[in-house]
Amino acid sequence: MDTVASAAGLGGAGANARLVGNRKDRTVRLRNLLVAVTAATIVVAITGCSSPGIHSGAGSLGAAPQLPSAGSGSGAGSGSAQLGQDDGYIPTGETVALTDDVPAVTRLDHRLLEALDRAATAAADRDVTFTLTDGWRSERYQQSLFDDAVQKYGSEEEASKWVKRGDESKHVRGEAVDIATADAMDWLTRFGGEYGLCQVYANEAWHFELTADSDGVCPAQLPDGTAG
Repeated sequence: MDTVASAAGLGGAGANARLVGNRKDRTVRLRNLLVAVTAATIVVAITGCSSPGIHSGAGSLGAAPQLPSAGSGSGAGSGSAQLGQDDGYIPTGETVALTDDVPAVTRLDHRLLEALDRAATAAADRDVTFTLTDGWRSERYQQSLFDDAVQKYGSEEEASKWVKRGDESKHVRGEAVDIATADAMDWLTRFGGEYGLCQVYANEAWHFELTADSDGVCPAQLPDGTAG
């Protein structure tokens, strides 16, 4: 009977050992699964932060809902007239340099362009390059963007949070640019005031104008385009 009990005890111990081993294996597998899920979540979050801006594909900072631009190819707007380079049109997904001989750049206010040039020279020391998704725009191009925004958001009031009317936009006056990349936006947010350049709207991290005071101090950001 002692032999049977011993055998039973050994069998029970073996079963317990197997049970503990199985639990450990399940714990390891569960921990590995949680690590994999967490890593995948981080990757998705980082990728999601790179969603495009209004017209441009403006990087991760302050990304706004995607609005229809003036179309594709040569640039068909909401009306029947074709928009092209002479309207300052830059196809979605493309950028221009400050030195490019295109109306979107050459028709910018010379004071803004000079400030951008000086800032770009300083930023280059940090390996930051300025490129634009939007600069000067014709009034009809701007109005086309606004009309498209009204269709998307359902009202002029909501559209105005993201796009100005053709006769109200600083882009039409050549007094505003949209920066293409997140590193350039970040650099300008931190140092742009020294060159007179400021982010104007809190919901548009890419939009900069020459609004700093003589001491290089930027005014408080407006919440969106309806505020001024």
